This record gives sequence, C-alpha cells and structure tokens, in this order.
Amino acid sequence: MPLNRALRVSSRHSSRFFSSIRKADPPEYSRLLTKSVQSGESGGRVRDLRGCLTTPIAQTAVYTFANTQQQIDYKNGLYKSDEYGRYGNPTTKVLEDKVACMENGEDCLFSASGMNSCTTMLMALMPRGGHLMTTKDCYRRTRQFVADFLPRMEVTYSVVDLDEHDTEGICDLILEEKPTIFFSESPTNPFLRCIDIAALSTACKQTGTILCVDSTFATPINQRPLECGADLVLHSATKYLGGHNDVLAGALIGSSELIGRVRELHGTLGGTLDPRASYLVLRGMKTLGVRVKQQNETALKLAHFLESQPAVEKVYYPGLSSHPDYDIARRQMTGFGGVVSFVLKGGHEACALFIDSLQIPYIAPSLGGVESLVEQPSVISYWDKTPEERLKYGILDGLCRFSTGVEHYDDLLEDFKQALDKVKHLDN
Repeated sequence: MPLNRALRVSSRHSSRFFSSIRKADPPEYSRLLTKSVQSGESGGRVRDLRGCLTTPIAQTAVYTFANTQQQIDYKNGLYKSDEYGRYGNPTTKVLEDKVACMENGEDCLFSASGMNSCTTMLMALMPRGGHLMTTKDCYRRTRQFVADFLPRMEVTYSVVDLDEHDTEGICDLILEEKPTIFFSESPTNPFLRCIDIAALSTACKQTGTILCVDSTFATPINQRPLECGADLVLHSATKYLGGHNDVLAGALIGSSELIGRVRELHGTLGGTLDPRASYLVLRGMKTLGVRVKQQNETALKLAHFLESQPAVEKVYYPGLSSHPDYDIARRQMTGFGGVVSFVLKGGHEACALFIDSLQIPYIAPSLGGVESLVEQPSVISYWDKTPEERLKYGILDGLCRFSTGVEHYDDLLEDFKQALDKVKHLDN
C-alpha cells in the first residue's frame, strides 16, 4: 500500500494529525536506545563467565562462602556477594541496574509481578494510620487492594476523580489532606488520563508526601517521572519492558532510601523474580526503544483514524488534541504510547462484533507486547459487576481497549476497516 494511503486522514483532522507527529527523534530517545541495550550489562558480577555477550542466568537459590570470615565480611559490607535467592540474584541485579539507569533512579527493585511491586511498596511505606490518595481511573486490582486490604492496617484513603478536579484542584486536595503517599498511573487504565507530575510534585514536597507514578503505559522511552519530580516510578514489566507476552515481572525505581525500605519487606514477603524471568525481561529490554517507537506511531495514526469513523462515539488517546490531558501529555511525554481506548456506538453488541471480526489482534487482557491485543473491559475486567456499577467507573459496554503490537500499520488499518464495516451494518 502506498505511504500516502497509509497516512490518509479526513481533511478536518489532517492538520492536527501532522502537527502531532514528531519531526525528529528527541536527543533523549537516542540515548535511551543505547541504555536499553548496554546499561547494566557491560560489566559487573555476572561477567565472570568470560566471552558471554548476553547476561547469563544465575540459576541458584543459595550462595556459598569460602569461610566464616568471608561471611562476616559480607555481613559487614566488606565482601560483595549474595546470600540467599530471596534477597537477590546476579541476573536480576543486572536488570535492576539497567532499568534504574533508564529511569535515572538511584536504585531499582524487581518483583514477581507489577501487582507485587505495587502492593509491597504500599505495605512498606504506608504507616499505620497513614493516608493514601489515588485516582479513580486506575487498574481494578490496585483499587481492590487499596479498598479491601489497606484499611486493615488502619490506613485511610481518598479517591480523586480526574473528571472533576483539574491539576490545581488536585494540588489543593494534597495540601489539604496531606497524604502519606499520592499514587496514580499516568497514563491511566483504560482512559489514558495523565497527571501533571511536576505540579503534583511541588505540592507533595510541601506536605512530605511520597509521589509514586505507575508509568507502565508510558515506559522510560516516553516518560521518566523521576525527572519530573516523582519520588517513585512503578512498572508492570510484564507489559512493554518484557515486550513478548511471555513473562510476569514488576519494577519499582527511586531513591536508595525508599527502595531500601521496600526491599527489606520484599525479602520477607518473598515476591522474588525468578532469574529466568529476569533474563527474559533483559532480552526484551534490548528492543524496547524500537518497539515503543513503532507502537507510538501506529497508535497515533489509529487514534486519528478512529476519530473520523461514524461508528465510533469517542476516542481516548493522549496524543489527540481532543483528549482532556493533551497539553499535559505533550509537556511531559516524548511519545503517547501504544494503547488506544474508544467507545463504539451500539454498546455491547457492537463492541463484541467489532472485536470478534478483527483478524490480527488476539483477545487478551494485557498490553505492550509484540502482538496486538484487544479487549472489552466490561467483559474481561468488570463482568461480575452490574451495568450500573460499571458506570461508576465510566466503563461503558461499548468501550474497547486496543494495544498495538509491531505489526505493520497498513495491515492493522485494513483489519479495523473491515471490522468497522460489519458494525455499521448492525442497524441495517
């Protein structure tokens, strides 16, 4: 298909479309490409196996010492080693160094899943009687943990609706409530809302609040929250960092002091990442930059295409000027991510028909891998709730979430067109 056809959009969208496309890679992108391949692996403890290009898998549960004095030296910090697999692993340490480097953080802790990183962080840093502030549009399991478990620790929480509060309003709430932690995804799931990290950081510093940003949807390629003033950044490495839909992992990055506090509890709880999983994420990280760049471009073009379709009621993508957080996204992101959410007219039937008619994407509850994935949130995440309960979180029956893989845009576009044609015929 000719390039001009692949880029074709309706005239009323064309000016916004071409103004949104980056003319050249920003300088930080080129540096991040190199970091994603080289950082953490060009030296270190696993280089004892000479000649290995890739970081070896240290498949061990325990570490030995030559004698008692060496073990004492280890305890006193005079001898570098590991002791037991639950507290650390050389392969995982290389991965942690790589991600810390990409996020410009002092330290990084990997866990067995993104949820394990999230829950361990909250349990480690929330004192009894503390207060958590979070946002309404977030991953459902995170919301369940906050509502069901944290109150057992006598932790209170409040939820900010981003539809009702602008950045200034959120900052006012932080100054008023003085939460121990402010936690939010940015972009959020599934409506891709973006918080103004720099502005919220200023408010949090005035109250001593820890600002933690789940940046899973953005990746370090598109956004680095620590550089914007956040104290912690969290990733479900299952998604873009691993990139191949074959591994579960989570990462938390920040200062050595904060990560050290979380690491201490992590060693007790035991949500350890297996070294083979660490190896898979390391492998995925080497192509992170090129994958995300293509996913950014594909998602942006699909979002503009969807806005022009009569069967589509609304499109959620931070790279669109119609998105409520477009200006925030342009300030703090260098790309807008590979996820597009949109509402189809016709509700559940139209959305189900559209998804079932697609030939390329897999129907699956994840994102960020090389394969495109599609889901209907009302079914895959909220089927146990009534339509009225789903509406409390804006989950309409016609809502569709699409995660772009690395398939060619022309093929995805043709697939979307034929599926939308079937939806149009529903009323006929």
